[in-house]
Amino acid sequence: MSEVESNQSLPYSGVRVVEMTHMVMGPTCGMVLADLGAEVIKIEPISGDSTRNLRGSGAGFFSTFNRNKKSIAVDLKDPRGVEIVHKLLAGADIFSENFKSGTVDKLGLGYAALSRLNPRLIYVSHKGFLPGPYDHRTALDEVVQMMGGLAYMTGPEGRPLRAGTSVNDIMGGMFGAIGAMAALAQRERTGRGQEVQSALFENNVFLVAQHMMQYAVTGNAAAPMPSRISAWAVYDVFSVKDGEQIFLAVVSDTQWALFCDAFALDDLKADERIVTNNQRVQARDWLMPRLRAHMEAFTAAEISAIFERCGLPYAPITKPQDLFDDPHLLATNGLADVTLPSDASGAGQPISTKTALLPLTLGGERLQLRAGPPSLGQDTQALLMELGYSPEDLRQLADAGVVKCQSPHSRDTSSPSANELASA
Repeated sequence: MSEVESNQSLPYSGVRVVEMTHMVMGPTCGMVLADLGAEVIKIEPISGDSTRNLRGSGAGFFSTFNRNKKSIAVDLKDPRGVEIVHKLLAGADIFSENFKSGTVDKLGLGYAALSRLNPRLIYVSHKGFLPGPYDHRTALDEVVQMMGGLAYMTGPEGRPLRAGTSVNDIMGGMFGAIGAMAALAQRERTGRGQEVQSALFENNVFLVAQHMMQYAVTGNAAAPMPSRISAWAVYDVFSVKDGEQIFLAVVSDTQWALFCDAFALDDLKADERIVTNNQRVQARDWLMPRLRAHMEAFTAAEISAIFERCGLPYAPITKPQDLFDDPHLLATNGLADVTLPSDASGAGQPISTKTALLPLTLGGERLQLRAGPPSLGQDTQALLMELGYSPEDLRQLADAGVVKCQSPHSRDTSSPSANELASA
């Protein structure tokens, strides 16, 4: 095991995070901190996080964003459940939540109350909007993509289209984690915690800020991506032999010469009308049909080999499931083996698969998976005993439905793979 793989060597080892989050945004924040070594305790209702059993496009939410965490299941409608959370937070460094404004205050878990309980606590709130005229609205990733210009930029004219993943939820959680990290650093100087807020809408505005600035600089509104005027002449998806598709880019005059030589386009290379990139951009109306017709004679594999040899940018059109077998990810350990417990897989049975690690290295090493997503209440017993509850206390709380306990040794032992499940 390399040094960075040891929890004790990770940057946030010794930091305790208590999170009361659901869906994607809040759990992403906790996952980032957990991957960096923090002990992250996920407080779940007795019935479990609602994303544990989502179907459709949400089927991967829980298992993706809740690794390296502990689970404690508590009924917060019962004062004894709130007391348990208060005891956890009294010794915590960070509390993270993403509920509607006012919800946590009613439970006695708002910032004002918790800062009195623990003045060193850093309180991270993940919301739809930062405080202002919109903060009463209910927000979702798709909502802010529509109102924040991202859907307009993604779809063709007149057909706004959300991005194909939860970009604002994921990045909003990342910014929450960044804020928590900054607050931890500041606490070293002041000795006090503070409130950190991250929001979907403001995150989305940050994503489209380059298009806002484009308008400020040029006076021309940014066109949606499918109809934009590209800065480069050859920068598009080509349909090639056997019905395949491939993305090709030729973004400099040097690359243009290499491209023409590689594909025997001597006449185009010598054409004085398209010597420079800007000339080629202006000539796209007649140039691109010519190039498309020429490239149809080659397979995607042939084109890839030539572009690879010449150092030209290209990309296959890959589906997400294809990434499980990506040679680069496999060679660089960018995917980690993980077992999803039956109550975290959405499939009703455990699954062995791979999960994508954080896209960074520390000391040349990837941050490794230390634990898969937890079963519901997997750590309730250990955490309550750590807080001073006796076995009899635990029994009474469990019998009363205030907590749900599960032995850490009761995990599923039969773990079919995702491929086996699909073929069953």
